[in-house]
Amino acid sequence: MQQITRSPKGRSTRILLSSVFGPYAQDDAYGSRAVNPMELYHNQVTRVQGGFSLRMFHRSFGLMMIQANIDAPCTLLDFPSQDRFIEEIQENEYDVIGIGAIIPNVGKVKRMCELIRRHRPSARIVVGGHIASKGDLLQTIDADDIVRGDGIRWFRRFLGEDENAAVRHPAVLSGFGARVMGVDLGKKPGDTAAILIPSVGCPVGCNFCSTSALFGGKGNFINFFETGDELFAVMSRIEEELKTHSFFVLDENFLLHKKRALRLLELMEAHQKSWSLYVFSSARVLESYTLDQLVGLGIGWVWMGLEGKDSAYQKLRRVDTHALVERLHSNGIRVLGSSIIGLDDHSPANIDAVIDHAVSHDTVFHQFMLYMPNPGTPLYESHRREGTLLSEDEFPVADAHGQYRFSYRHKNIRDGEEEHFLLKAFRRDFEINGPSLARLIGVTLKGWRRHQYHAERRVRDRFAREALPLRSTYAGAVWAMRKWYRGNERLAEKMDVLLKEIYDEFGWKTRMVAPLVGRYVFGSLKKEEARLAGGWTYEPVCTCEKNAAAMALESRKPSSVKVTVKKVTWVSGSPVPAMAKSA
Repeated sequence: MQQITRSPKGRSTRILLSSVFGPYAQDDAYGSRAVNPMELYHNQVTRVQGGFSLRMFHRSFGLMMIQANIDAPCTLLDFPSQDRFIEEIQENEYDVIGIGAIIPNVGKVKRMCELIRRHRPSARIVVGGHIASKGDLLQTIDADDIVRGDGIRWFRRFLGEDENAAVRHPAVLSGFGARVMGVDLGKKPGDTAAILIPSVGCPVGCNFCSTSALFGGKGNFINFFETGDELFAVMSRIEEELKTHSFFVLDENFLLHKKRALRLLELMEAHQKSWSLYVFSSARVLESYTLDQLVGLGIGWVWMGLEGKDSAYQKLRRVDTHALVERLHSNGIRVLGSSIIGLDDHSPANIDAVIDHAVSHDTVFHQFMLYMPNPGTPLYESHRREGTLLSEDEFPVADAHGQYRFSYRHKNIRDGEEEHFLLKAFRRDFEINGPSLARLIGVTLKGWRRHQYHAERRVRDRFAREALPLRSTYAGAVWAMRKWYRGNERLAEKMDVLLKEIYDEFGWKTRMVAPLVGRYVFGSLKKEEARLAGGWTYEPVCTCEKNAAAMALESRKPSSVKVTVKKVTWVSGSPVPAMAKSA
């Protein structure tokens, strides 16, 4: 832990935490790029799928975790415009202003530091997140502290609070603004998974992994909840708070902590919890569990690194990834495969084979990323020693996001060919396997067929809940997709087969409903495609939230001051009351 000068105001320190300002999905002078929008799936997974692309925004969960775990008055400003950020720091007294960012956002962080020095010159500026791995950061931005790694512990120590106190977990949904085929998705309680962050870092420590490097590298990680009992208590309270049965587990390799996971399974069985868990996991770790254990845990979706054919990563050694994906899909576990373009042995001569290998897995979703040496990683150090890194004059840091060009000289791929190969991979996957939504629907149907009569009622309940849209909205979406692809014989036939399987499973009511829903979805899809063709982009809405101490300060302001804030609550492994009240 780095040396920290404690705040003289202790728990009375007034804190603002902020993400970088928008807009995001456009090229600008501060480092935003149209090719790198603030949408994880559309950015890196369903990038070329047009109106079929899954569009969704995710909150700044790291900042939310910090706010939930300090007692000082703390305001969180997420996705502000530049003007909204200026307004916040002009109109409110802050002793500390913290900014969370990734490395491509250096230009925006630099600008925010300049604005703070101008409008709130006495404030201490703290910068953290993945941007902290950039070694020369303080030569670029005017900040007082760079926090690398555990921001919760840093702020607790800075404020004189107990840095070893139990972690409180924010009760928050994993995403917002979701839409696909031009249709806005669930806004009702329970429609969206809650976020769950059991650990940070990954002990596997792949040489390119920024997250592993940020939290100590290979062999290191931080558990916020050590035991299955602690995790179960947190999940139970989030379920009660948000009325949700599903959790997006933001943990680099959740199932690696097997003792914790199997204890969680025991408690889920004992308390009849039919939760759905969406997890990240390496292939070898997945194979260490039985399918009964995975199904019992509610694993309904897994983000798994496939990396590339013949890649040397230990996590893939002696794993038949095609067979593994097929086993998971046949049990209703939807796979998001992740493949790398530009490994050391990739070249124009073999790249088609590399892409075909990835596409042949027919995963529900497929992420393609360039092999990028991000600062702090072993891969970066290797390129630094070899002298192959490009200078920032040659390659702006704002473009170093893995969806454009290499930030180094690749020995086989030159002159920007990597961008062509990356797009080729996305397009090949879309052209061969069709829309990810159709694949998701197909795997959901497989899971229902396999487990609708499962011995455990809680498991049956989960599959029934996940299969419910098949009877209406999913059937209508497939109907619309079949109509959309009427000029593409192969994909039209694929949609026709899937629709017939849904009809066979759910009968005449679904046959009646599907065309009605389908016509609406088809019309929405046409409008969405037209909007996107005209250059339409999506931006996240700004959110301002205050914790209990900040709300108390707010209540003492003159009544003429109008403030719009949201309630923020959190839960922990032991009974803890909601820590804030509505405005």
